[in-house]
Amino acid sequence: MKKSDAGKKVSIVIWICMLLLAADIVIKGLSLDASTVEKMFLAAQQKAIRTYLPGVLLRDESGEDTAASWLLGKIEQQLPFSASEEEAAAGEDRETSSQIIAENSEFLQAKLLEENQGAETLKEEEEEAKDTGQQEETRSASAASQERAPVTDIPLERFQDFNYVLSNFYTVDKSTSINSEQLNAPALIQKDLRMQTENDQPQILIYHSHSQEEFIDSVPGDPSTTIVGVGEYLAQILRDTYGYNVIHVTDVFDVIDGKLDRNQAYTLASERVSEILEENPSVEVVIDLHRDGVADDKRLVTNIDGKETAKVMFLNGLSRTSQNGEISYLPNPYIEDNLAFSLQMMLEAKKYYPDFGRTIYLRGYRYNLHLRPKTLLVECGAQTNTLQEEKNAMEPLADILNRVLSGT
Repeated sequence: MKKSDAGKKVSIVIWICMLLLAADIVIKGLSLDASTVEKMFLAAQQKAIRTYLPGVLLRDESGEDTAASWLLGKIEQQLPFSASEEEAAAGEDRETSSQIIAENSEFLQAKLLEENQGAETLKEEEEEAKDTGQQEETRSASAASQERAPVTDIPLERFQDFNYVLSNFYTVDKSTSINSEQLNAPALIQKDLRMQTENDQPQILIYHSHSQEEFIDSVPGDPSTTIVGVGEYLAQILRDTYGYNVIHVTDVFDVIDGKLDRNQAYTLASERVSEILEENPSVEVVIDLHRDGVADDKRLVTNIDGKETAKVMFLNGLSRTSQNGEISYLPNPYIEDNLAFSLQMMLEAKKYYPDFGRTIYLRGYRYNLHLRPKTLLVECGAQTNTLQEEKNAMEPLADILNRVLSGT
């Protein structure tokens, strides 16, 4: 009877505690899951027993059941949802493990997405930095060129001496000839060749009569490693550094039926470039960019600003041979302008980059120099140069071109 009365009292106390706890939960608005409530109930009943019946928790030395065992059994009967500590812990571990796995999975997925996005952003930033670096490099080159002081100073009086001019600036091919009347150097030097067109319209056109010209390290089948790639770099510098509006024509004129054939290259180039000029009458400057052909043991290289740089040569066609005189079927009304253009380019080269310009080569034919008054044929380096040496040459070439066109 005493055990029964004690059990009833304990049960009453436990239920009162649980009711109070439930009221507290409702009032405070706590959000608890089943395992948490279960643990709270178990804690409440253990606290009640310790508080009101501490003696029943003692176990005798014989190991037999005491009143505590009996009482706990009764409690478990009245509270069938209460689990053992091991079961509760095991359940909690399983739930916790599942939750951790789920949270880790979500975290890893989020982290992976973040890293992928970060990698893409980093790649974009690297590409942007690379582009910015190239732009900064060209801007630095522009600033350096504007600040560059003349290395040599050739007085204009020297150009009164025809023999001095001929021996220091020109190489005359045996197919043609020229005299002081045809080559009036003082007048050519003082001719105004400044650009008149604003850059909201095309100003300069670059093309390649011999688009297949390669270098010592060109990659077969990759136009970007040929003279075409060098021309694109020149166009880029003229656009980005000096602000010119440039058309770069990459059409092929020296391949016929899949084979290299340059017999009609100048004719085909003339037809195509003439069409483009008709569509873009604002173009003032036309440049046919080539590379020269030399002996395999010859290297056309100089050092400019610490960089190995291919040398350049300018070529003028006079539409006149030594044997037959004027070539009537190759008229060129702009011979004097052509000569002025190449001479002023060479003069700027000698002033700022003394070893950069090789010579101005005079030949008997026309070479499409009739397309515009300011038409230039440039031979940059040769087949023995590297692609990088060729590209390095475009920086001083663009600089001296800008000096002529801006009159600075």
